[in-house]
Amino acid sequence: MGGQPPARLAEALVVAVRGVEDELAAESVDVSTWGWTLTFLENKPIVTLDDGTSIHLDDAGRAQVTNPDDAAEED
Repeated sequence: MGGQPPARLAEALVVAVRGVEDELAAESVDVSTWGWTLTFLENKPIVTLDDGTSIHLDDAGRAQVTNPDDAAEED
């Protein structure tokens, strides 16, 4: 967390990742052992945090954050 993102990662994703990291820091969540995983699905980047939070780009290039708590509330 807080590391240098890959150069080819879209700026919208980088901003969204920093936003999630800032929220966790503001909530004093211990993320010292957490990390992000970058995957490409059909040439589209998806970043996933160890807690299940994921970020992808929509068709307009905007970052969409999915929080694992949001999915649990839908059940």
